[in-house]
Amino acid sequence: MSTQSHKLEALIRGLRPCKVAVIGDVMLDHYCKGNADRLSPEAPIQVLDVTDEFRMPGGAANVAMKVVGLESKVRMVGLVGDDATAGELQELLAADAAVTDSLVRDPARSTTMKTRFIAHNQQLLRVDREHRAAPSGWVREKLVREAFTAASEADAVILEDYGKGVLSPEVIAAAIRGARKNGAPVVVDPTGRNYSRYAGSTVLTPNLKEASVAAERPITDAESLEAVAHTLVEQTGSALAITREAEGISLFRRDVPRGPITHTHVPTMPVAVFDVTGAGDAVAASLAIALASGIEMADACALANLAGRAVVRQFGVGTISPGHLLAEANREQADWMVKTANVAAARQRSREIQQAGGKVVFTNGCFDILHYGHAHLLQFARSQGDFLILGLNTDASVRRFKGPTRPYVSEDQRAYMLSLYPFVDLIVLFDDDTPMNLIEAIRPDVLVKGGDYTPDTVVGRDVVESRGGKVVICPRLEGLSTTDLVRKIQDRIPA
Repeated sequence: MSTQSHKLEALIRGLRPCKVAVIGDVMLDHYCKGNADRLSPEAPIQVLDVTDEFRMPGGAANVAMKVVGLESKVRMVGLVGDDATAGELQELLAADAAVTDSLVRDPARSTTMKTRFIAHNQQLLRVDREHRAAPSGWVREKLVREAFTAASEADAVILEDYGKGVLSPEVIAAAIRGARKNGAPVVVDPTGRNYSRYAGSTVLTPNLKEASVAAERPITDAESLEAVAHTLVEQTGSALAITREAEGISLFRRDVPRGPITHTHVPTMPVAVFDVTGAGDAVAASLAIALASGIEMADACALANLAGRAVVRQFGVGTISPGHLLAEANREQADWMVKTANVAAARQRSREIQQAGGKVVFTNGCFDILHYGHAHLLQFARSQGDFLILGLNTDASVRRFKGPTRPYVSEDQRAYMLSLYPFVDLIVLFDDDTPMNLIEAIRPDVLVKGGDYTPDTVVGRDVVESRGGKVVICPRLEGLSTTDLVRKIQDRIPA
């Protein structure tokens, strides 16, 4: 492990569980997936036959879930309507004991909901239901009080601004005033042109485009980047951590009041990018927790780089945890640590892949003593979609149907070896006699089995096909099985 990896790992292990106030524009993300194989007789439009429908916390609420993933507690402050959508969002948040709901209900507005209609892994249409005006009267006053209270009791504050009206100057000022009571850092994911309203915060995290819009100047080179950053630091008095995707983070700040503005470039390691959705949320969450843990800002940005990097390598909004950060810090362990998941995490990843328009493939087996036949099956399975989830039998389940001498290789070693295959995206150990419960939880789009099966004998076929999915049989390679391999070895051992 390199010196830098050692340093990053030490920083990650130095993160402490925090109380984080996330204040901003919450929304409910609603997904309708199905098949669109015919035109409507009423108009020249496609008809979507819905096979799956699900909802997830969105906007600032997704940032809250990123904080929870990093083993910290959240107090969620935002604005919702007095409607069924608000109830659904609050129910999703309440499912995690680490989240405290401080959402304000406004009967005069609707809860923001974005509905995406997806067919054949492509988004057909997005419908937004939202109210963008800033609240007034008693609603604004209550929101101000909730923001102040949450911030004054937090170890860190995140202001997540999507321009929906929640983060009015009064609410921002209340949150910053509350944070000052106990010295909590304030991380802002900004929007719009006027950054002066965030004055007094600790650090702003715009991307290149957002920073360019705010400064009203295009960023085309190092010189224009410096000019834009200096304008925004002067305007806010805050540090500026401009996220630059594969280039990492450019940190601009004054080390002492009225001192010169310094520039620290925090590089990141280039990785294969599957989806940038949710990367900014992961950056804000990890940066806030790192600063609350007493980590110096440049080092905190280095951890934020790891968080963003882990998320862009996933489909959809992605998940983040200390394990993901450690995996990114030590790339030798990355596949093993990131690719193993429990059923709940696998269910969430499957939904995120599907919401992003990806196709989830599932297969399962013992994979005891890996050989070419296994690699052939897994590579074939991955070719059937965008994300392969592998159900791996535990040692106990292998013994139940293969006998007391099996498996030859333990479950942790089998999982590690399988994680090294680039075409395996996620591994879930299961202890049941069949993968039915796992299939019902994951709801894959494609179910793949080896050539010794026929479609009507595949467990979970009805579950997958009822949702518009399909079962695919991988062509069998004769003479390639663990049993055949062990027999050949035994035959060659002298009597």
